[in-house]
Amino acid sequence: MISRREFLQVAVATSALTAGSGYGAWSRLAAQQALTEAQILDFKAYGNVTLVHLTDIHAQLKPVYFREPSVNVGIGGVAGKPPHITGSDFLDYYRLKPGSPEAYALSSQDFIALAKTYGRMGGIDRIATVLKSIRAERGDNMLFLDGGDTWQGSYTANKTKGQSVIDVMNSLKPDAMTGHWEFTYGAARVKEAVDALPYPFLGGNIFDTEWEEPAFDSTAYFERGGVKIAVIGQAFPYTPIANPRWMFPNWSFGIREEVVRKNVETARAKGAQLIVLLSHNGFDVDRKLVSRVEGIDVVLTGHTHDAIPEPLKIGNTLLIATGSSGKFLSRLDLDIQGGAVKGFRYRLIPIFSDVISSDGETAALVDKARAPHRSELERVVGHTDSLLYRRGNFNGTFDDLICDAMLAERDAEIALSPGFRWGTSLLPGQPITIEDIFTHTALTYPATYRLPMTGKRLKDILEDVSDNLFNPDPYYQQGGDMVRVGGLGYTIEINKPAGSRISNMTYLKTGKPIDPEREYIVAGWASVNENTEGPPIWDVVESYIAARKTVNVSPNDSVKVVG
Repeated sequence: MISRREFLQVAVATSALTAGSGYGAWSRLAAQQALTEAQILDFKAYGNVTLVHLTDIHAQLKPVYFREPSVNVGIGGVAGKPPHITGSDFLDYYRLKPGSPEAYALSSQDFIALAKTYGRMGGIDRIATVLKSIRAERGDNMLFLDGGDTWQGSYTANKTKGQSVIDVMNSLKPDAMTGHWEFTYGAARVKEAVDALPYPFLGGNIFDTEWEEPAFDSTAYFERGGVKIAVIGQAFPYTPIANPRWMFPNWSFGIREEVVRKNVETARAKGAQLIVLLSHNGFDVDRKLVSRVEGIDVVLTGHTHDAIPEPLKIGNTLLIATGSSGKFLSRLDLDIQGGAVKGFRYRLIPIFSDVISSDGETAALVDKARAPHRSELERVVGHTDSLLYRRGNFNGTFDDLICDAMLAERDAEIALSPGFRWGTSLLPGQPITIEDIFTHTALTYPATYRLPMTGKRLKDILEDVSDNLFNPDPYYQQGGDMVRVGGLGYTIEINKPAGSRISNMTYLKTGKPIDPEREYIVAGWASVNENTEGPPIWDVVESYIAARKTVNVSPNDSVKVVG
């Protein structure tokens, strides 16, 4: 019987793109997978500095399935531009062959069939293998930078307040990190964890509200390849809006463009020849920021989970997006001469877990972190007959499952589930374990509330969230995807002004329009309000699945998107 590794070697060998495609080195990488792991990791070293970037792993230490979004809407001047291209349009834009490994890794096209062909991606032990290979080649010329959303998003991370992930990440020896969801463990825990890190946690845009001064270091300096490098950290600017303010009451966040500008100027004054922004702003915010702040050479962006196979050049700045869930590492080799970038070579490295070997030392650390929880992680609650995924601007079938669970278990008429981007995918026929449920629900404010809301209040919520997502000014886009709904349908016109995007709201049980004055019983979870009461969402979802044993979630067609 042919193994998956052997199958991949044959399949990838036949998927190589034609020379001269817009996809660059990564297409050639696919062809090389037919040879050896050394060939997969082979990279023609260039210049005197190497930056390696990992971001948004959301505590996923094991290989995963993760379906990229089929809808990623861009507004205004970024409509139809990366990263707001999906499916076949994405494949056409980057000249990717349908059915190829790169098409599987980077798009939602034919996801189920290709997932069965190419297998899972990621795994921190495979990432360790790649890192060790690059370090062996580049030595002291390399910086490894963690873009944040690292400590949250799994059962073990939730139970250990991030420590299970921190222990493994420390073994990979990052040179610096920034953050976002890390702050949902609360200020005291964040400070405790950050103080114990053997590398800097950077957040120049976070201020102490009492002292009106930076709460974290803004910049770390390194020398690599004879080049003085300044790494400026930018945490997610809207953390107190997207997450509970009461968890970190004495810290304020923001884009703080002027602070970024000042930090760049200070770094140049201190002799920095290369300035890197290690950012959790999100792709479009960083695109705008570097068009307004001069002097940044490279932005390693995070938060929006975009995986882009080529750098986007904005003026003299390279914008790098490395995806999420451990699916990719970015490698950027730079030639720095006379304090300027003279050239670069880049690869978005796919972490195919059936091709890249496991690093034994890291795998042992992962096993150690999981061992106290193994029986619960592996406990099967039910099965799925349909593809369960989260990511997408408007709908995700795992979110639909969560909404169905809240409607049934909380005896509600309408359900609301936040548009989180984290959460992996399950293929039809797979068991649903406790670990799978927590991969979509593992947060520190999990109460499932049940309360009355008027139809007008429901519309206000949808309008507010849609403005956060579709405001034409990226500086007012405050993160996440559209709130998911159960028992409710509506039309959204994304290009209309704030407050007028939502129409045709329908109560699906009766097919009648939502009455603005009537109160509906609404269930939801992840409220940012302190002291929210209700059972944890993972218990609600577990009870629902266990009662049915097998779930089948049809595509949600209750949301109509216009424009």
